[in-house]
Amino acid sequence: MEYNIQAIDSSVTEKLVHKINTKTKPLGALGKLEFIAQKIGEIQNTLTPQLNNPAIIVCAGDHGVTAEGISPFPQEVTFQMVMNFLSGGAAINVFTRQNNIKLLLADTGVNFTFEKHPDLIDLKIAKGTKNFSQEPAMTMEQCQKAIANGALLVEGLHKEGTNIIGFGEMGIGNTTAAAALLCAYTKCSGVEAAGAGTGLDSKGIKHKAQVIDKAIELHKGVTDPFEILATFGGFEIATIAGAMLKAAELKMTIMVDGFIITSALLAAYHLNKHVLDYCIFSHKSHEQGHQLMLNYLEADPILDIHMRLGEGTGSAVAYPIIQSAVCFLNEMSSFEDAGVSDRED
Repeated sequence: MEYNIQAIDSSVTEKLVHKINTKTKPLGALGKLEFIAQKIGEIQNTLTPQLNNPAIIVCAGDHGVTAEGISPFPQEVTFQMVMNFLSGGAAINVFTRQNNIKLLLADTGVNFTFEKHPDLIDLKIAKGTKNFSQEPAMTMEQCQKAIANGALLVEGLHKEGTNIIGFGEMGIGNTTAAAALLCAYTKCSGVEAAGAGTGLDSKGIKHKAQVIDKAIELHKGVTDPFEILATFGGFEIATIAGAMLKAAELKMTIMVDGFIITSALLAAYHLNKHVLDYCIFSHKSHEQGHQLMLNYLEADPILDIHMRLGEGTGSAVAYPIIQSAVCFLNEMSSFEDAGVSDRED
């Protein structure tokens, strides 16, 4: 599956930098807000960018690798949390309501049969992936379908006017899948990549790392980026990877959440490196392994407030800061406008 993602057009960069630097402030005084403003201006190829109809898509899916005892929570928590999302009681519901962000929820592969619900998008490919410590998590066809599903979701939002989008996830076992993807794409070890997830103790984390290393050894012949995603990923991760690729193709700003979502970005990046041009990293997850991902992608996240919940919560919390960046670029006076003396060169 090919995505026609264009590299960022830098023709407006010099003008954006000039506009930012001549605002009534010392050079660089607004810190990361200046970087964000420049980035969004470059993505939209304008000196007056706008954030329209922000949305976060939360994808849920189960993982066969939970059979290896890599989570302190049982698999049924996945569908129970989906029900919590639908009733509006999860953290992501709270933060998207607070910040007027549209929230979409998709079942990409939960091991449960849901009744039809107007707020649940049925993209179920199977009732969970296979156990990747024994066999590939999904077939190539299933992975392709998940990627296509994500692309269709984003296309629909884009047609409604959305130009900034984030992603969240729910799936017991998905920190193990994300850590395995990190190992496969960056060649780090299970010990480096594996973290506490939903609350493992040191013994549990050690076991998790061993399961990942065993899986990496089992599938050591797998080197193609798409096949790596199919081998170690989850249905929700593959769906989000496809959504990110389509969002970049449509020149949307992508808010990248924490550990799981960044693993989807790792996959998308290895399928088309230009996807990174459209990404703003919301926060640094407190989940071990996320810093390795950020280092690999040379990313500097907006927030570091020890979050590791997932669900897209980091992006929802960071969104007002992104708004502030666009607002200062559009509304703050320049030295000339305000009649304030500029610095002396």
